[in-house]
Amino acid sequence: MPRSVNHVASRARRKKVLNLTKGYWGARKNVWTIAKNVWEKGLTYAYRDRKNKKRNFRALWIQRINAGVREHGMSYSEFIGKLNAKNIDLNRKVLADLAMNHPEAFKAVIDAVK
Repeated sequence: MPRSVNHVASRARRKKVLNLTKGYWGARKNVWTIAKNVWEKGLTYAYRDRKNKKRNFRALWIQRINAGVREHGMSYSEFIGKLNAKNIDLNRKVLADLAMNHPEAFKAVIDAVK
């Protein structure tokens, strides 16, 4: 009896990966084995960087808060310590937005802390 191979399904599977690697450079977009490896590695980077994105944004917010606070003669750690002591619950994302886009409101927060 002849060997039965489902060429339709295997071709569809390959085509799906090749469509996902469209726009890649060189053989990465059209050679099956290379495209498959590059696509899988891209998925691992995507997973890793979804975690790193959170760290990067927190670091950015801290830098923005620090810059805003130093204009008023205080350090970041001093400011956060006083915020916690006064039980003012504003997260770093909101504080960074105030420091950048609403300096008068940020100054009011600093005055409340001092």
